[in-house]
Amino acid sequence: MLDQVAGHLDGEAVGRIVAASADLSLVIDADGVIRDASIGTDLEAENIPGWLGRRWVDTVTVESRPKVDALLRDARPQGITRWRQVNHPSPSGIDLPIRYASIRPAEGGPILVLGRDMRAVAGLQRRLMETQQALERDYERLRAVETRYRLLFQISGEPVLVVDAGTRRVAEANPAAARLLGRPAKRVAGQDVVELFDAGSTRALEAQFAALRATGQAGEIRAALPHGRGEVTVAVSLFRGEGGASALMRLVVDTAPAEAGPGQDVPTQAVIEAMPEGFVVTDSSRRVLTANAAFLELAQLATEGQVRGRTVDHWLGRDETEAQALFATLSDHGAVRRFATVIRGAYGGVEDVEVAAVSVAGARPCLGFAIRPAPRRIPEGRFGGGREVPRSVEQMAELVGRVSMKTLVRETTDLIEKLCIEAALRITRDNRASAAEMLGLSRQGLYAKMRRYGVGDLDGPIEAE
Repeated sequence: MLDQVAGHLDGEAVGRIVAASADLSLVIDADGVIRDASIGTDLEAENIPGWLGRRWVDTVTVESRPKVDALLRDARPQGITRWRQVNHPSPSGIDLPIRYASIRPAEGGPILVLGRDMRAVAGLQRRLMETQQALERDYERLRAVETRYRLLFQISGEPVLVVDAGTRRVAEANPAAARLLGRPAKRVAGQDVVELFDAGSTRALEAQFAALRATGQAGEIRAALPHGRGEVTVAVSLFRGEGGASALMRLVVDTAPAEAGPGQDVPTQAVIEAMPEGFVVTDSSRRVLTANAAFLELAQLATEGQVRGRTVDHWLGRDETEAQALFATLSDHGAVRRFATVIRGAYGGVEDVEVAAVSVAGARPCLGFAIRPAPRRIPEGRFGGGREVPRSVEQMAELVGRVSMKTLVRETTDLIEKLCIEAALRITRDNRASAAEMLGLSRQGLYAKMRRYGVGDLDGPIEAE
């Protein structure tokens, strides 16, 4: 049918149909030169008539040249080629995107190229890309805000719970709240918040949440923690998010018992606070109840709230073995005197200290620790020839030239090994198996070094591990 219609059309009519079906049509000769062009109204400002007499491949951008070669090569009388998008440099500075297909009406004759203006589609694509980039920027800002919130939530010394206002179930609990409640944070999440407190506080908590849902605000209440862990002041604030209404629950710890316990008057507490030596009182689980300013200085902390509720061995002892030796002695004998160890500060500082500790029984058993900086001791070792061991870079520099570097390194290493062994034996109360473990040596290796440096009594044979 189409062939019959085409048979009644002259060349001019065919040209008009082609012009109407495309935004741009080009006639290309066998050498790839543009011989004629039919331009739509929307493309009149693009200086397309200037392409006449030029090779088509020279009017496009570099990355589009292979597509132009393919359109010219694939042109056949049997049918139109596949459509390919080609970009032309434009006087406006923005590339002109045209989608082309080609056909060769007669074998050996010129090639007819039909083009469709893709500027509208390119504009939509550009706006889509800009929208995607804006969404990515917004997403990054939201991630940064969430990271700051998470960090503040985790490092806050104040116990805080995030609770679903409708179901009263805990959505999140920060580490301070988990320590106060005596449960891991994962076990707190998902619990009805009322069940985290003593049964005697249930009605007050339910009334607080009922008022919060009804009016959006509720007053503070006093609530008792389970297992005799004391009382706290509970304050809740309502906020709304994408999941609905939630409550921010703050647990304000009652510090009065820690500040003035049974039989402890205010002057005594003031004296302890002003002591130049560190003083810490813990419960039977070694969780800090109170600490004076000298201990906070040793631990490189600012406020007592940063230590309260945490175990004292978080700062005390070079390693877990040393701390356990202190607590085992305290448990066996009820008191410890002049236990040499270190305090590890929050910012990496390490201070040599001596600890005196006592265990106090009663209705509320507790442990007390008096911590003083260890006196500075000058090493007794000497180099060959009666020279004292250098204690500074300047003293070391004075020995250079008088003593060989090999001798300096060897004798300094021997002295350090001897001092480390003596310290380990003193810390472990001459428990050589524990001392070997602390130093990272085998038992035979420790005995060999003790014989070498004349440390301890090793008259008998070396024991097997």
